[in-house]
Amino acid sequence: MSQASALRSDAGGPGRKPPGRVSPLSQYVLKLTSRCDLACDHCYVYQHPDQSWRHQPHVMAASTLEQAARRIAEHAATHGLDTVRVVLHGGEPLLAGAGGLAAAAAELRRRIDPVARLDLRMQSNGVLLTPRICDALVAYDVKVGISLDGDLAANDLHRRYASGQSSHAAVLRGLGLLRRPEYRSSYAGILCTIDLANDPVAVYEALLAQEPPQIDFLLPHANWERPPARPEGVPTPYADWLLAIHRRWLADGRPVPIRLLESLLSTASGGATRTEAVGLGFADLVVIETDGTFEQVDSLKSAYDGAPATGLDIFRHRVDDAAAHPMIAIRQTGLAGLCATCRECEVVRQCGGGLFAHRYRPDTGFDNPSAYCADLKELIHAMTPADVPAQRQPTDALSPTVLDDLGTGYGTMESARHLASVHLGLVRALLVDLSPRAAHDERAAAGWQLLVDLDRIAPEAVRAVLEHPFVRRWAQRCRDDATADLAYLACVAAAAAIRAGADAELTVPARDGALSLPTLGAMAVDADEEAVLLSVHDGGFTARAGGRRITVRPGRPDVPDGWRPVRAAVSDGHHVLLEDTDPYRDCFGAPVAARLPAATADGWTRQLTRALRRVDVEAGGYAPGLRTLLRAVVPLRADEGGMQRSAAAGAAFGAVAVAPVADDAALAVLLVHEVQHLKMHAVLDVCDLFDRHDRRRLVVPWRADPRPVEGVLHGTYAHLAVADVWRRRPGGAAAATFRRYRDWTDGALDALLDLGALTAAGERFAHRMRDTLDSWS
Repeated sequence: MSQASALRSDAGGPGRKPPGRVSPLSQYVLKLTSRCDLACDHCYVYQHPDQSWRHQPHVMAASTLEQAARRIAEHAATHGLDTVRVVLHGGEPLLAGAGGLAAAAAELRRRIDPVARLDLRMQSNGVLLTPRICDALVAYDVKVGISLDGDLAANDLHRRYASGQSSHAAVLRGLGLLRRPEYRSSYAGILCTIDLANDPVAVYEALLAQEPPQIDFLLPHANWERPPARPEGVPTPYADWLLAIHRRWLADGRPVPIRLLESLLSTASGGATRTEAVGLGFADLVVIETDGTFEQVDSLKSAYDGAPATGLDIFRHRVDDAAAHPMIAIRQTGLAGLCATCRECEVVRQCGGGLFAHRYRPDTGFDNPSAYCADLKELIHAMTPADVPAQRQPTDALSPTVLDDLGTGYGTMESARHLASVHLGLVRALLVDLSPRAAHDERAAAGWQLLVDLDRIAPEAVRAVLEHPFVRRWAQRCRDDATADLAYLACVAAAAAIRAGADAELTVPARDGALSLPTLGAMAVDADEEAVLLSVHDGGFTARAGGRRITVRPGRPDVPDGWRPVRAAVSDGHHVLLEDTDPYRDCFGAPVAARLPAATADGWTRQLTRALRRVDVEAGGYAPGLRTLLRAVVPLRADEGGMQRSAAAGAAFGAVAVAPVADDAALAVLLVHEVQHLKMHAVLDVCDLFDRHDRRRLVVPWRADPRPVEGVLHGTYAHLAVADVWRRRPGGAAAATFRRYRDWTDGALDALLDLGALTAAGERFAHRMRDTLDSWS
């Protein structure tokens, strides 16, 4: 199985996932045909590594189109989408003929228009355009973009018939039809693939002569394995080519929109991008092939065979399932979804890491800068006006609705689920990025393959393990440190197999005298034991190590000697693990407690259960987020000074660490406080609320040392919730505590808003907190 399709999220039938768990998709590429009447030698569909087109039906069947339309309409209705864009594509969609195009457009409009505005488009080579086809395009309001690479010589470098005959005259005839007054409303623009052999200004003039509503220049598909062609001694030839057009375009007074150039100018001043090729905009597109399979953006066909595959189709799966695919999900995480090099780059908010397909390298997957990195950086530096300030635009991977809701301090269950789905997408993307390295480790490779197989047959079991807070921490450590224990992937897979009740056999690593299975517990082994043979069967497992054989059935009362199950507190169906076994739980900046004796653990779980119930009563507005996000509590060692201590860590999303406290009332406050930090960590994973280059610090009343902006945001968000809890408790002492936390929050908000370091999204978020604070008056 390919890296891109090897792990997916919640692949299952309708009803498997409630609304709000994924970021909705609003753009669809619908492959009406899988064949083409031209033989362009730079085509990513036919001339690049992925050759899946050979197995596709030539034309999409009417029943497949109907099901696709139903799925799109269902998704739009479920998520309340205002607009849906569908692009009719191929191959060459005009091969469907006027009747086929009209039937497709009619079916899409019949299904989708009642629930969302349908923006219906088509991308074509234009050679088969006829008045009858143009009549159908106008009748069903279909906007068509035409591919043209310039004048006769430029276009025919690549865009020819299989016989070698020129296509240029036929394309110009089609463009002539679209320029007629009766068809002009269906003319969307021209798409041009750059070839350095062509004179850029001559290409620009040839395209301008066709009076297009818009021009879009595309970099030829390339990656680190098959890098773009570059003349010797010219470090940034593609930037030079585009800059020649940029200068002429400006001199002409920008007579036509050029999407790539306008997107770079827009993002330079904090605006939005209009193309997936640059910027940190929300990538919300999926492809539906002629056989009804869901694929990722099909430029991935240029990476490797099978790269766009998802393993999903419109007959068995919903659009929600496609939206949760890890390689689609990571493209909705903005800055957090980029490699470390890109995240630290000064032009990242304009570049956005470049086109996703152009980042591919066989050994590291897509966790790389674009193969056009140098060109993009040069283009951005040359185009950005000197008077444009440094970017402060948020990454905007959270919708304004979700961000506004979370900004109140509370956050509905749906918003919390959105954060959880983003976290799950990040974990899956981390695993996909680790998969090439896993192939070189026998235990990790076996674990990866088992996880891939389980994700098809038991996705909920895989999900439960991947949502465990410390799986992400382990995966990030492996990503950042080549010496980290990649073989632990076998433990992750084994835990999923046990939860699924599947049969499997694999060798898993032991560490420091213990074999750990995330979400389930740990088994003691000899201190020098490094590997354990595990046979998974009937919802349990048998371990063979050091001449011993131990069979464990998690969840049963008969606990064999040496097995340390994870305990849990349960409140109204909400399970919170008392995590004192996971080897990756030591990430809170404070010493974690060792395995708790049974009596001590019972005391913890009883107190935790009472605290969860108290949150429901005393902090109802915060209960949905807490119940959705809190998955584990890690006991810290008792503080000799008697101070209450608690912590949260972005690398362990879903877990909080707490030292022993006097009662459930104190624990309830700490849980609310730390879950606010979890929410803030999750927001900052995907959305810039402040200028990360601003190194100024603020003095806050709750700390003696000046704090960075990020720390003040965290503290303010947490203290807003703590103040609200104390506001609802009776008595003079509670009132005094409320006033203290309220005043702390009030002063910190003033300081944050006065500093000038917040992005537009950050200021909006802070004002939402201010609204909540003011409402108490």
